[in-house]
Amino acid sequence: MDLATLIGVLGAVGCIIVAILMGGEMGMFVNGPSVMIVIAGTLAVVLMKFPLSNMLGAFKIAAKAFIHKSQQPSEIIEQSVELANVARKDGLLGLESVEVENEFLAKGITMVVDGNPPELVSKILSKEIALSIERNEIGLSIFKAIGDVAPAMGMIGTLIGLVQMMSNMSDPKSIGPAMAVALLTTLYGAVIANVFALPIADKLAHRSNEERLSKSMILESISAIQEGLNPRMIEGLLNVYLPESQKSKTESEAA
Repeated sequence: MDLATLIGVLGAVGCIIVAILMGGEMGMFVNGPSVMIVIAGTLAVVLMKFPLSNMLGAFKIAAKAFIHKSQQPSEIIEQSVELANVARKDGLLGLESVEVENEFLAKGITMVVDGNPPELVSKILSKEIALSIERNEIGLSIFKAIGDVAPAMGMIGTLIGLVQMMSNMSDPKSIGPAMAVALLTTLYGAVIANVFALPIADKLAHRSNEERLSKSMILESISAIQEGLNPRMIEGLLNVYLPESQKSKTESEAA
């Protein structure tokens, strides 16, 4: 569970709810026509932009913003050095006995143990990285689209409410509901865009960069192990991916 995302969402929603309750009843902020215009309208418009399969897949990808366990680069380096030591002592077949939790690393090691040539291993894993990043970017673009469309649908709802209000100025009872539609659609659009859609898109971009980094490190380590490089050389090769602060710490520990 990503605590930062969870705390952020709960904190933002909590602040909005508290502000509403401090000024009145929760019920006055619930309006059926406004919900239909903003939520249903936004989904319909975004559906026109993307295939249905991508839309359904986007919500699965969005789970990465809340439930995602990323492996630290230092952990990848540590396990890669361990695998390199095993390969140096027992050969590439000896890697079969090593338990690997990372699915991508485990897949690469399995391909190496099966005797596939380095070019094929690198090609398959590189293709998998590219496709994984592409899927993440599709999900990210869908949530950005929701963030763009929701305020626009809110504005459309506002205009609808104003037209209804202006056309019934002679009936004071109709002014209140029309004004509620006008204001609440704007509120709903702003909340959906700025509390949910755009922050999730930004977090998915961060996750995509993390995934690209970790899988690139793994690809580099698998290629180095298959080439038979010295474990210390592999460690130095992978240390390039670390931030300067972690890099200096790792080098001092190695010394």
